[in-house]
Amino acid sequence: MHKITTIRELRSVVAEARGEGKLVGFVPTMGYLHEGHASLMRRSREENGFTVLSIFVNPLQFGPNEDFERYPRDPERDFALAEANGVDAVFIPDVSEMYPGTYPIRTLVKVAGVTESLCGASRPGHFDGVSTVVAKLFHIVKPDRAYFGMKDAQQVAVLEQMVQDLNMDIELVPCPIVREEDGLAMSSRNVYLSPEERKQALVLSQSLRQAEEWLREEGGQVEAVKAKITEAIQQAPLADIDYVELVDYPSLKPIVRYEPGNRLLAALAVRFGKTRLIDNRLFESL
Repeated sequence: MHKITTIRELRSVVAEARGEGKLVGFVPTMGYLHEGHASLMRRSREENGFTVLSIFVNPLQFGPNEDFERYPRDPERDFALAEANGVDAVFIPDVSEMYPGTYPIRTLVKVAGVTESLCGASRPGHFDGVSTVVAKLFHIVKPDRAYFGMKDAQQVAVLEQMVQDLNMDIELVPCPIVREEDGLAMSSRNVYLSPEERKQALVLSQSLRQAEEWLREEGGQVEAVKAKITEAIQQAPLADIDYVELVDYPSLKPIVRYEPGNRLLAALAVRFGKTRLIDNRLFESL
């Protein structure tokens, strides 16, 4: 497995793989890898001849009061997990490699329409940072397919819109949320949770499971279901709700009533102590 820190070397290695007729799969991450990331690596390995994993904690997507400096990092552990899951090259650049010259950079990729709600409302500028760094990585790697977990469903919607609007010749492959045995969505930020916060955070997945029954009970009326989910989460004393939303997917537009045959995203962002967790469930039929 190649461990690469420069764009020039990565391009050379990828070009060599392409010269051998291999399709290139790409898994962008911020590191501190877990089984959710591993599932993306395995999917890429199954569908492509060469898999690139990037590890880059992108400062452009963190706000001034967010956790960039304390975001968990363990590159040696990440390398071991990547190798065990069949990754061919790990790209782990520093900030100066990804953003040479003036920083913050002057050119941003901004996707309108799907970035203003949900996490975009409480984290202004976050998705500009995400779309910009992913666009840069796509230009560097030039993958045939790129793999993203649906735990951040809004991110997937944003990047699908970017790829469509900019005519990028890349297939985005959304992959299912991977959960702990007790239902908590896997996240690098779970390490921040105290034992009691970790226990109470289960209310997120539990309320999303209940949402299917509530949608039936309420005849698909969105506001009534939102109220039930909110009430359920508030039963956890440590839960501080950022948002509970039910929206059309992938447009993320608000709706009044869920119509079977459409796609409905139930999305949550809740803080437990200093840790902000997101989770969601996508309904395509009832």
